[in-house]
Parts: sequence; structure tokens; C-alpha cells
Amino acid sequence: MSLRRSARLGAIPSLTAPMSSAAPAPALKVTRVQHNNSITKPRKPTIKKATTKTPKSKHTTPSLPTTSTTTATSSSYWDSTPTSTTTRPSTPPPLNRPVDPHRTNATLLTPHGSSINAYPTTLAEASPSKTGLPHPTATTGTLLDQGLAHLIATDPRLKPVIEAHPCPLFSPAGLAEQIDPFNSLTSSIIGQQVSGAAAKSIRNKFVALFNLPGTAAASADASAGVEEGGLAHSRFPTPDIVARCDIPTLRTAGLSQRKAEYIQGLAEKFASGELSARVLATASDEELVELLTAVRGLGRWSVEMFACFALKRIDVFSTGDLGVQRGCAAFVGRDVGKLKGKGGGKFKYMSEKDMLELAAKFAPYRYD
Repeated sequence: MSLRRSARLGAIPSLTAPMSSAAPAPALKVTRVQHNNSITKPRKPTIKKATTKTPKSKHTTPSLPTTSTTTATSSSYWDSTPTSTTTRPSTPPPLNRPVDPHRTNATLLTPHGSSINAYPTTLAEASPSKTGLPHPTATTGTLLDQGLAHLIATDPRLKPVIEAHPCPLFSPAGLAEQIDPFNSLTSSIIGQQVSGAAAKSIRNKFVALFNLPGTAAASADASAGVEEGGLAHSRFPTPDIVARCDIPTLRTAGLSQRKAEYIQGLAEKFASGELSARVLATASDEELVELLTAVRGLGRWSVEMFACFALKRIDVFSTGDLGVQRGCAAFVGRDVGKLKGKGGGKFKYMSEKDMLELAAKFAPYRYD
């Protein structure tokens, strides 16, 4: 499991969650950020509403240690996972679909095109007696607002950070994205230990491998009326097709021997039903980690990134991520620049025990 990609990125305190773009709070434009590890309010915050202007602020926010950007993990994982992993709806997102921080909040696609949600689409049908799951605690329209309110109430210093960094991931539109879990996990394996450009190239070759004339995937596309002439119209191969493909053929896409074996093993688990959209939607956080770390090529960090950025689980707290470690250390006032060159093994910026204790009060909205 590699942590290199997240190490390239800075991290605003990992316990913060950005504000929904759909939230009614005033939109603030940051005009200046101090370089002494503190954040100040904008000089002239404006309310984007009618023509009303607010007077110049005479106060600054409490000092809050920070570095350059928000949530290092968001880019470190998702930059290597192509956007074709998701399907963005063209219609307004639903606001009343039941969701819960500890279940999959995204809509998952099955290999054959149907969609799965952890809970039914109405609260009336989401009772524990019918679903076998805990009662949902929010809807797609309220989850982010509830989370942000909890974070700010727990530590008011987070408010200006949240206001300055909108979070589309858990907004109603973000929660309406449809995720193909096999596509996402396969892309994650492809992206391990290589640059983003290399991962994109290998993935394109991998998809093209199953969309060549005469292949089962190409026949399926033709029968479904999928337009030919480019990867933009190519269908990601289904697990059963990948599972039947031999390792030498998979390697022609540019995969290493091990990655080819990892992807074939992942495909076999989906093809057999051991993994499925339904299983991933309803599993608890602990069950999810246990199921996916049993797959060769998927370590705990990879599973946590998948849980947060693909499955849209909102209480993910990845202590093994360097960006999270740096954010936690900065949050408590440590000079992360001085800590960078020191030893300390996996947890050089802050011990795992200290991070878990720090984050406990923010649960169940610890999204980093």
C-alpha cells in the first residue's frame, strides 16, 4: 500500500469537512492567507445575494494551524481514478433518499446496469425490520448540513475553514452520482505506484482490450447500441469477462504481473458474488474493511479511500494517510515542516493513538 501520492499534497486539518455548495450560508471569498500557520477572515466578505454588502470586518478568526489545501486524500486517491467511474445525473438530485454515515451513501451500479442503494428510496420503507440495517439518520438533502453543524458545534474554529472550502462530495448532487464499484476498485489497483498519467494510459489500454472487435465486451456494446469510435463510448468490462481473461493478455495493457493477478482476483470475487454492489452498499464500516482487505492488492488505505470517495461514507478516518497525519498535527499546533525530516516510521507526524483520540469527538462525521 503506497502513501506517496497523498504525501505530495498539503492538508488543512483533516477533521474539517467543507461546506456544501448548496448550503444557504454566505459564500466567502478568501483574499489573503497568512503564512504563519493561521487563517484570517477575508478582508471584504460579500454576500452573493441581491445587492446587499456587508461592512468591512474588524475581527479575525481564532488562529487555526493549516497548510495549503484541503483534504489531501481527496486528490491522492481520486486523481488516479478516472471520472468515468461515476455517472452524473442530468436531473436535479433527490433530496429525501435515506442515508446514514456508516453505510454506503452513493448509488452503486451492478455489472449489468441496475442500481443499488443501501436504503429504499423512502423513509417509510427504511425501517430496520424491513432492511435489517440501523434506522437511517439523514437524507441526501440533510447529511452534509448535519455533518457541518456537528463539526462547528464541536470546534468553532472550523467554521471559517468549512466556509472557505466547499465540499461537493457529500452534497445532494455528489450523493446522486452513480458508482461502478468494480470499475473504481480496478482503477485504484491500476493507479498504485505509478503517476496519474501512466495510470490513465494503462486504464485506457485495459478498457480497449475488452472492446476490440470480436470480444464479448464489444458484442455487448453493439447489442446495447453503444457508439463505436473511442474510449469515451467504450464500456468498462464486467467482472466475469475479466475473470476469464488470462494473465498474459491482461499484461498487454501495460499491467505488471502482480497487478494483473490482483485485478483478475478482484474480478473473480465479483463474478462469484462474494463481492457485489448489494454487499458493498449494506456492509458496516468494519465489514467493508474486512471484505476488501481480503482481496490481494487492496490494503487498508486503499479501502478507506474507496469507502470515502466512491462509496461516500462520511465517517472515514484514515490514520495511515500522510495527509491526515499532517492535518492532525497542524490542527494541534505542531510545526509539520520540522517534523517532516524526522523519523517515527509510519506515524512520523502524530501517533495513531493521539489521532484517534483527537478525532473521536467529531464522529460520526470524521471525513478527512
